[in-house]
Amino acid sequence: MDWLTEHKLPIGKWLGQGVDLLNQQAAGFFDSLSMVLETILNGTTAALVWLPAWLLIAGIAGLAWWLHRSWGLVAFAVLSLLLIINLGYWQETLETLVLVLYATLFCMLIGVPLGIAAAHHPLLYTILRPILDLMQTIPTFVYLIPTLILFGLGVVPGLISTIIFALAAPVRLTWLGISSVPNTLIEAGKSFGCSKHQLLWRIELPYAMPTIMAGLTQCIMLSLSMVVIAALVGADGLGKPVVRALNTVNIEKGFEAGLAIVILAILLDRLFKQPAKQPAGAP
Repeated sequence: MDWLTEHKLPIGKWLGQGVDLLNQQAAGFFDSLSMVLETILNGTTAALVWLPAWLLIAGIAGLAWWLHRSWGLVAFAVLSLLLIINLGYWQETLETLVLVLYATLFCMLIGVPLGIAAAHHPLLYTILRPILDLMQTIPTFVYLIPTLILFGLGVVPGLISTIIFALAAPVRLTWLGISSVPNTLIEAGKSFGCSKHQLLWRIELPYAMPTIMAGLTQCIMLSLSMVVIAALVGADGLGKPVVRALNTVNIEKGFEAGLAIVILAILLDRLFKQPAKQPAGAP
């Protein structure tokens, strides 16, 4: 066993050299990407902060009614957002909301096509599965080191780390949804002369949509779980007051900021969760 420990494989050294090589050879690319992403995130946040709070609350309440036709959800959205304003975390909540929504958007744009391709090509899913396992099981603090080196301090490394952590959910659930489409539906579509493209859009995606939407809500929850960690590399939002409260052992401030995160998580989950379908013949 001593021989084994004395001849350590330099895996960490190889990875470190790879990150350093990327930083040296593609520094211009990463700087440009960081600038673009930071401009988009900060611009969106500034626009939301500029809008009157009552207008945003009314817009979110209208979205809740349009999506779910539930007065209970509308009341919860209004009261919970008013509570966040009362606690003094409105701007931090908007910063967190922007980070979570953009992370979820990028995850869905990457994850859904990857999940569809993996469902149609089993070999691709066999290759992706251990990668997805690593993305979800490696401690999230590990993501911050290379992203901080490549993108610098700020909101961008927090966004990239969040995307890496949350990407596995839409990939897996999209794969599950497409793979679970009954063969009878596929055969029926083929018998009517549907092409592969038509089968995807008219049969597979509609059937898999509830599972894909579950991947969306799961992605939102995973993104919110990274809020505090992203604050460690300079990302603004509700994570900053939590980190400050931890450093100063401020129970009051930590609880209030944590409550705002919980409220935002519940609200986003209720907004984007697909309503359950009533069984046929139900009133």
